[in-house]
Amino acid sequence: MSFTTLGLSDALLKAISEKGYTTPSPIQQKAIPAILEGHDVLASAQTGTGKTAGFTLPLLHTLSENPKQKFRPIRALILTPTRELAAQVYENVKEYSTYLNLRSTVIFGGVNQKPQAATIRQGVDVLVATPGRLLDLERQGLVSLKRVEIFVLDEADRMLDMGFLRDIERVISIMPEKRQNLMFSATFSPEIKKLAHGILRHPVQVEATPENTTVDAINQKVYRVAKGLKTGLLTKLIADGNWKQVLVFTRTKHGANKLSEKLGKAGITSAAIHGNKSQGARTKALAGFKNGSVRVLVATDIAARGLDIPLLPHVINFELPNVSEDYVHRIGRTGRAGASGEALSLVSADETTFLRDIEKLVGMRLPVEIIEGFEPDPNASTQPEKRQQGQRGNRQNKSEVKAKTGNTDKSQARGRRTRNRRSNS
Repeated sequence: MSFTTLGLSDALLKAISEKGYTTPSPIQQKAIPAILEGHDVLASAQTGTGKTAGFTLPLLHTLSENPKQKFRPIRALILTPTRELAAQVYENVKEYSTYLNLRSTVIFGGVNQKPQAATIRQGVDVLVATPGRLLDLERQGLVSLKRVEIFVLDEADRMLDMGFLRDIERVISIMPEKRQNLMFSATFSPEIKKLAHGILRHPVQVEATPENTTVDAINQKVYRVAKGLKTGLLTKLIADGNWKQVLVFTRTKHGANKLSEKLGKAGITSAAIHGNKSQGARTKALAGFKNGSVRVLVATDIAARGLDIPLLPHVINFELPNVSEDYVHRIGRTGRAGASGEALSLVSADETTFLRDIEKLVGMRLPVEIIEGFEPDPNASTQPEKRQQGQRGNRQNKSEVKAKTGNTDKSQARGRRTRNRRSNS
C-alpha cells in the first residue's frame, strides 16, 4: 500500500513525498481512512509507529477541503501532555501543510505568552497546545475554542498519569458538542476506556500493535549490578561501545542532575532534561544532543514521549520505572522508523519487583548479563526503596497506602497534580 491509495490530497502527497515517505505505517493505514470518513477514532499506538502523521494528515486534508480564508478561527485543536511533544507535533503539522492554505501554531508554558497570543489573534486553523497554557490563555479571553471542528487528544494515557483529567474536562466543556474527536493512547487501560466513553461518539477502534507490546526492532537486555556501581558500569558501556548518542532515564529530577554531573566528570558530555528545567535549557539540551555536542541526555519520564530523535541507537534505564508501562514508553525512543535499536536496563537488587512487573507486562523474560567487576550485591535487599515524598508510585502501592490510611488527604493529592501540571505544560 502507498499513501496515494489513502485518499489524501495532491498537496499532502507532495509534502509526504518530499519527506521521503512512500509507504504508510500500519497505524496510518488504519486510522487515516477512518478519520477522512469523519468517524471518531480511538487508536492504540506505541511511540515510533507514525501515529502523529496518522492524525495530522487526515486532519489537514479535512480542513483544506473547506478553507476559511478571511477569518481564521481555531478549527482543529491538538492537545498534548508535554512541551517537547507539542513542539514536535507542530513541526509535523507545518511540514505536511507546506502546500496548503492553512495556518498553525503551538502554545505551551515556560515561555512568554505574548508572542503566542499575538499569533493566535492573527488567525490560525490548527492549534497545538499543552493543557496548562491553553487554559491560561482561554481564561484571559485570548483563545476561543468555540469553532473547533476536530479535537485530537494525543498521548491520552500520559495525560491521565500527569493529572490532567480536570483540564481535559474543562477543554471539552468549552468546545462545540458537534465535532470530530480523535484519541491516541499507547495503552487501553480501564481509565482510558472510561475517558474515551465520555469524549468519543461511536468510535472506530484501531490498534497498530498488541497492547503494551514493545517494538520488535529493539534489542532489550538487563545488566544485574550493585546499586553503587551503576554509574561506573554506565560509563564503561558508553566508553567501550564508543556510543555517540545515548538517552538515559532516571526516576527523579535530582537523580538526573546528579548522574549528568558524574558523567561530565568522567569526560562524557552530558545534559539533564526534566520538568524543573526552563524551556530554554530543555531546548538547548535537546539541540545539543541532536547535533552531537552532547553525547548523553539524562531524562526523567516526563521526556519519555516528548522527544523525537531520529534513529536513536541506545536507550539506557539507569533506574527502572516504578510504573511498568513507562518502560515501554522509554524504550520506544529507539527502534523507530524501521531502524534497529538497543535498550539496556541497569537493575539493582531493590528493583527486582519492578523488573518482574515489566516482564509480565511485555510478555517476555529479558536476557540478563553480569559484567565482571560490576557484579550485583548478593546481600542487598530485594525490597524497593521508599520513594521520596511527591514521587509517583505504582498503582498497587497507591491503593495499599489508601487502604492503610483510610481517608486520603485529597487536597494534598490535588496539590501534587497541580504542581506537576505547572512544571510540565
